[in-house]
Amino acid sequence: MAPRVLVDATAVPADRGGVGRYVDGLIGALDGGDVNLVVVCQRSDAERFARLATHAEVVPGPSAISHRPARLAWEQTGLQLVAQQVGAQLIHSPYYTMPLHANLPVVVTVHDVTFFSEPELHSAVRAGFYRSATRTAVRRAARVIVPSQATRDELVRVLDADADRIDVALHGVDLATFHPPTETERMRVSDRLGLHGRPYVAFLGLLERRKNVPDLVRGWVQACEGLPEPPALVLAGSSGWDDGVDQAVAEVPSHLKIVRPGYLRPADLPGLLGGAMIVAYPSKAEGFGLPVLEAMACGACVMTARRLSLPEVGGDAVEYTEPDTDSIARCLRSLIADEGRRAHLSASGQARAREFTWAASAAAHLDSYERALSATVVHGVP
Repeated sequence: MAPRVLVDATAVPADRGGVGRYVDGLIGALDGGDVNLVVVCQRSDAERFARLATHAEVVPGPSAISHRPARLAWEQTGLQLVAQQVGAQLIHSPYYTMPLHANLPVVVTVHDVTFFSEPELHSAVRAGFYRSATRTAVRRAARVIVPSQATRDELVRVLDADADRIDVALHGVDLATFHPPTETERMRVSDRLGLHGRPYVAFLGLLERRKNVPDLVRGWVQACEGLPEPPALVLAGSSGWDDGVDQAVAEVPSHLKIVRPGYLRPADLPGLLGGAMIVAYPSKAEGFGLPVLEAMACGACVMTARRLSLPEVGGDAVEYTEPDTDSIARCLRSLIADEGRRAHLSASGQARAREFTWAASAAAHLDSYERALSATVVHGVP
């Protein structure tokens, strides 16, 4: 009999982002498979998940949990009540935190360990919260799921975690959403950005130091020196916690064009990524690096850093740079000048992206659920 699994999707942010795309992709792939699925979510997401998972039972949580402190409190009591009401055999908490005294196995996804390894890249409050949540998950969860081998290795290294209780489930990519754009899709985004066909380098993600956006801005400025027709730089995504990006942008010479469109609709992402001369993602640290995979699926020439999980995603289908300003500048300059190299990476990236599916990720999650259910001792249960 298929196990009845409750996935707690209440932590998914309104703008979806990487966490939202992970939860959406996973639930869509689990639906109708070898699992009896229940999804508890924010009331505003109930209709969405009902369309996404037509075989699952979707349970809207109370309206108060739209506020994070209330959600965290509800997680400790209300989530377990929902689990009892729907007859769940296991809870999957897909974003670090978990109910501490559940009377059934809990599986937790830990996405990133840089709160320990590079705390200076996060605000002190954020780093402290996620360090505490990660320690708790490692100590009390029946299983911990991570999105890459690098993240698994980091958990073992920084917390001396039991490697035998950590399962790797690589993310997938939705090829219906992320695909090489048509010319119409390219021009629609280009016009909305005010570029009207002008070449550009694109970044998509949270605009903060951890993603190395300040050094990307400065590296792009260096790469453009002396070019008769320098490409613009598009920084798409929400602002992070510090002002490092603003400071770097303020230094950009007036003859160069930089565009900050903020959050873009999912329908615009293929045009943004696939329409770019280069998608630059020289992040200093990633648990997986979903934007790299999504850019490859859109046929982009991708430049990223050889850090933590990023080589697991990019393989030989991306260009690697060191994450400092000068290295970024040299790499960008080389790619700008080499159309053949860009075309090769575009084709290689599309082929590699097809290897990452949400079906394979869901299968790895199911294996983790089965291990949690079959364990003779459930960690964290009194």
